[in-house]
Amino acid sequence: MDNKTTTKKHFNRRIKEAIIFLLIIIVVFGLLGSRMGMANMMNTIMRTAHDLLLNTVFYLMGITVLTGALSKLLAEFGVINLLEKLLRPLMKPLYNLPGVAALGGVMTFLSDNPAIIALSKDKNFSSYFKKYQLVSLTNFGTAFGMGFVVIISMIGYGQNYLSGALVGLCGAVVGSIISTRLMQRFTLKAFPEMNAPVMTQKEIAQEEQFEEEKEQKESIFIRTLNAMLDGGKTGVELGLAIIPGVVIITTMVLLITNSAPMDGYNGGIGQGVPILPWLADKIHWVFEWLFGFNHMEFIAFPMTALGSVGAALGLVSSFAKEGILDGNAVAVCTAIGMCWSGYLSTHAAMLDSLGYRKLISKAILAHTIGGLFAGIFAHFLYLLISLI
Repeated sequence: MDNKTTTKKHFNRRIKEAIIFLLIIIVVFGLLGSRMGMANMMNTIMRTAHDLLLNTVFYLMGITVLTGALSKLLAEFGVINLLEKLLRPLMKPLYNLPGVAALGGVMTFLSDNPAIIALSKDKNFSSYFKKYQLVSLTNFGTAFGMGFVVIISMIGYGQNYLSGALVGLCGAVVGSIISTRLMQRFTLKAFPEMNAPVMTQKEIAQEEQFEEEKEQKESIFIRTLNAMLDGGKTGVELGLAIIPGVVIITTMVLLITNSAPMDGYNGGIGQGVPILPWLADKIHWVFEWLFGFNHMEFIAFPMTALGSVGAALGLVSSFAKEGILDGNAVAVCTAIGMCWSGYLSTHAAMLDSLGYRKLISKAILAHTIGGLFAGIFAHFLYLLISLI
């Protein structure tokens, strides 16, 4: 009787879930389709997904292949061990991470978010971490993703924006500390067992013995060649692993962030209904106080940066042409753009590739908070510098 009752309750719950899910799907896509036209909406979804696959995923795969090869080389010739000794006094108090984590920040700064995952897959690198620290690298690395591109782009809009871009960099560092620390806190609270080393001392000793034997048997040229090829192979695997997260999540974010082109909806790439900017505009006073935005058009930048900081940078060009761009906006947009750098589209894929899909919601929450504080800090720091 108990088993029958339990089965019946489970069946009823599944029926309710199915009905609720179908209602949500019908309402969401019905509203989007009513604005865009159902045929245009479907064409936009398919074309955007195809464009992301060709122009974004393969670009990211190229990054993971190169960074995978570089990380393997750095591990092979002892650079990672050197960084751990030199940078541990800085990284431990700020981020509660080993010194080698700084290498991940540099690599994502020069490339993009997934570069940190190529490093974390390397045993020589991950051996310095505890499990909760390793997963927090998704937040740490993302906070610097495409940082070099963002800063150079901001400076390119005018020489007077150099100070704003540098203030934004400071804001991104603050946001990265908050995001990384929150992620570690959330992870340990939910899964205390993750306060354990990624590799045991026995495994580390075996790995070191294996490396020593390999060094004795192989020449420097062969070691270099093998390291690059093995690291590149890992990068390919990571590039494939991030496809679902990037394509699916970015498509949906763009669909509810972007708007129609000048000639109306036509089913083109990246079109959408600006639901997120519309919701943000309802609380515009919050953005005015926290970020100092004098023009509500600036709200579109952080909303777009949720899915793609590259797309968000395109908005800054239009702000400059309209003559509304100022130093404070550059500082705040740099901070938020670097810290968020499309984390909604990459966090899920990055954690999935690490095997910790269960932590996606915690990583996103921590990074949302970190990005907001990055922008707030940049705004008030810019005000302080302006007064001086």
